[in-house]
Amino acid sequence: MPGGTAPGIRATARVFEVDANTVLHWLVEAAEQLRAFSAYVLCDVHVAPLQLDEVYAVLRDLRAGEISEDEAMKRLERSASWVWTAMDPQSTLLLVIDVGTRTLEMAQRVVHQVVQRLAPGCVPLCLTDGLKDYGTALLAHFGQWRPPARRRDKGPMPQPRWVPLPELLYAQVVKSYRSRRIVGVHYRVVFGTLEQVQQGLAACGRKINTASLNL
Repeated sequence: MPGGTAPGIRATARVFEVDANTVLHWLVEAAEQLRAFSAYVLCDVHVAPLQLDEVYAVLRDLRAGEISEDEAMKRLERSASWVWTAMDPQSTLLLVIDVGTRTLEMAQRVVHQVVQRLAPGCVPLCLTDGLKDYGTALLAHFGQWRPPARRRDKGPMPQPRWVPLPELLYAQVVKSYRSRRIVGVHYRVVFGTLEQVQQGLAACGRKINTASLNL
């Protein structure tokens, strides 16, 4: 909701005058539709900024019959599972939606899916929250081997290093919380420079933020 937090399942059920479990199943069906769309339709996509995020979810377990509707309702705010998304903030197009734990393995899987949907040679300017695993995953998929400069005329050649592509720009929006309230926000540029990131976003008419994903 603009200017606030989206209502929960029970609040939504009261608005639409339906059972809360009905709203829960709406969410399950919507998630499945988004997954199918991303997997079978999106390809050769060109994006400039790309926002990645992860939020709590138990919809997959409910869909698979692993938990009951009552249990899903209880766990929605305290789940060990997360919905991971990758979105073009300009068009609000979801390139990826996946569910899993908040780990490096999942970050790698999500970024891999992003690469599969991007057009060849497309390296988007990436924005995320402060999860460090994004940096590792982005470097793994948008990197290259580079031989370091040789400092001596003799001796063995130094080993090449895996470094980010020159066009890879990546910044994090890191929020500080106190009693579940945001008390501070700072920006961390991981790949590239702050000036390059700002210029890249300015070209799209944007600033450093992840507001579209409510990070």
